[in-house]
Amino acid sequence: MLQRGMVRFSLNLLKDRLSLNPALQAAPPDLHLAGVLAPLFFSGDEPHLLFTQRTMTLKDHRGQISFPGGVKAPQDSDFLATALREAQEEIGLDPEKVEVLGRLRSIATITGYWITAFVGLIPYPYNFRLSTTEVQRLLLLPLEGFCDPGRWNSGDYTYNGRTVHVCCWKHQGTVIWGATARLLLDLLAQLGANPFPGGAGGEDVPCVD
Repeated sequence: MLQRGMVRFSLNLLKDRLSLNPALQAAPPDLHLAGVLAPLFFSGDEPHLLFTQRTMTLKDHRGQISFPGGVKAPQDSDFLATALREAQEEIGLDPEKVEVLGRLRSIATITGYWITAFVGLIPYPYNFRLSTTEVQRLLLLPLEGFCDPGRWNSGDYTYNGRTVHVCCWKHQGTVIWGATARLLLDLLAQLGANPFPGGAGGEDVPCVD
């Protein structure tokens, strides 16, 4: 437990750890390709992550909390281009204002997506402009809050007849699970702060979706 006033994650530490990008894996041929941005900012000395809550009118993952992102479009040169474009469309974030710190491990989801995510340092405060068709609200949560093992649990989840083990973060009524939880855990693992006992790296996290 950190003492009051102490900050675990300095900007220099974040840059050093996240610059060690995992090897880029080839995407399976039968999955939809997607790029995601995990926006990170500092409020005072404390790093925070920005999430969106999806509207209930979207086709997939309606109402869930996630990072900005979406399916790779033909005009996107790579996954990073997808992530930056989607963040601009969803929350009005100018791609030129994003300093990419690193890439997370690509993951496959039970719903048929291959997600490659990037952590990007963004200015704050910022005049975000939300897409009313995609984003219900923003959540700005301190990174330190995801390091508490007591806020994490895991269990089985069945989708289209297939059961997988999922991880879930809960705190004060906010629930983050599925692919977003897996990306969070990989980020924490890269920072040496995996909240699951014995989980030194993303491959040791006890969830597969």
